[in-house]
Amino acid sequence: MAEGDNLYTVPEGIPVPTDDGASDHLPGMRLPSVSLMSTAGDLVDLSALTGTTVVYCYPRTGRPDEELPAGWDDIPGARGCTPQSCAFRDHHAELEELGARVFGLSTQDSAYQREAAERLHLPFGLLSDEKLEFARALNLPTFEADGMTLIKRLTMIIEEGEIRHVFYPVFPPGRNAEEVVGWLSERGAREDV
Repeated sequence: MAEGDNLYTVPEGIPVPTDDGASDHLPGMRLPSVSLMSTAGDLVDLSALTGTTVVYCYPRTGRPDEELPAGWDDIPGARGCTPQSCAFRDHHAELEELGARVFGLSTQDSAYQREAAERLHLPFGLLSDEKLEFARALNLPTFEADGMTLIKRLTMIIEEGEIRHVFYPVFPPGRNAEEVVGWLSERGAREDV
């Protein structure tokens, strides 16, 4: 990793992603039945889960011992996977109190994800869509970097296998978990009326 790079922060002045409409089709969709390997070592089919599930999709986590992909900081929305994951870790108890389970999802393989989950002490699983089956079935927005196809950062709130709400674009990534807590809290208040 280049000197001065810090995976835990988002540098000042990086390009902010804009809403290109690439996730407009998602709210109201039923999830496809796709089994994804979890860092816990089990297969997870998000379409079969009951209750509320929060899935934050992110391009890729960096590692302290590796260089970032060439031009990474020039790609709007690419930087910030570690701050986003840490925010979901820090807000995990609140999300559980709101009745939501959490998963992170990227196209990295489970072994790569496991390193990040352990290093960041994540209390939830990361799901690997390394074959892009889930991303393609939902037509999730993607981009190319260093020969990799990566999912653009977005967060889905899923209830009983249906996408209820989508946060896209997500910026800054470190505030996404707080936004999800706010949305779920407001939804709860609306349902109590």
